[in-house]
Amino acid sequence: MAQATNRIHCGDCIAGMKKVSAASVDLVFADPPFNIGYDYDQYDDKQQDESYLAWSKDWMEQAWRVLKDDGTFWLAIGDEYAAELKVTATRELGLTCRSWVIWYYTFGVNCKFKFSRSHAHLFHFVKDAKRFTFNDEDIRVPSARQLVYADARANPRGRLPDDTWILRPQDLPEGFEADGDVWYFPRVAGTFKERAGFHGCQMPEQLLGRIIRSSSNEGDLVLDPFAGSATTLAVAKKLRRKWIGFELSDEYAKQGEERLDNIKRGDPLNGAADPLKSAPDTRNGKVRGEGQPTRRRRKPSDNASNTLFDVG
Repeated sequence: MAQATNRIHCGDCIAGMKKVSAASVDLVFADPPFNIGYDYDQYDDKQQDESYLAWSKDWMEQAWRVLKDDGTFWLAIGDEYAAELKVTATRELGLTCRSWVIWYYTFGVNCKFKFSRSHAHLFHFVKDAKRFTFNDEDIRVPSARQLVYADARANPRGRLPDDTWILRPQDLPEGFEADGDVWYFPRVAGTFKERAGFHGCQMPEQLLGRIIRSSSNEGDLVLDPFAGSATTLAVAKKLRRKWIGFELSDEYAKQGEERLDNIKRGDPLNGAADPLKSAPDTRNGKVRGEGQPTRRRRKPSDNASNTLFDVG
């Protein structure tokens, strides 16, 4: 492999991936520019449709090339080009789509003349439809029997997540159906402690943790063509994977490397490991922030339990 692992390579990802040995990468996670006019450091995020789609196919072809035969490719994308890029991946590159995950969050983009956006698409592709890594035991979540009904018949191992991932459970008190397609993780807002600060588009570590745990093993190689805030690489390092990233911006690459230098293998991920259990109830007012006294609040329960829990 011409490109060194465990570092961010500054430069164009297509040229960079061409220097990576074919069939050498276990997992590719890509969160490319969405072509919606975001103000990046060194990239024009407002291309003509034809140019953007042609460029997308070019870098996706390289992602396909570097993947091992049993490798996995996750793609995060917005509404505007989700359908086209899924077609590119499956019909033109021959990948198999295992899941089309929706990541739902609140505090999304506020809109005046349409419904406010509060989701992104996460495509889960594999190179071989029959041979791929999927570590279901590493990503199980509490079932409704455990979380809501305290049913003794509940499987203590929980269940696999739905394919809709949600931001804040208290925003959906009734939840989604068990066979739904939404994932639930907090968007990394400006006030979050895990916010890197130098890049505006940052995914939560726990979301990447679910993807990396499920689709790779310790010692595997994870590649991110658009390193950005280096969250994919940071999570890969914490979870004891090897990593390689590409970043067009000198400044982002430099600050991403600094972020990685401050992380040790085995460090815990930032954010709530299980947002369904950890999100506090806020129906009676705002939870106190750091540095304010902890208060005791009665935990809401269907059976009018007197259980108390700490918040703030």
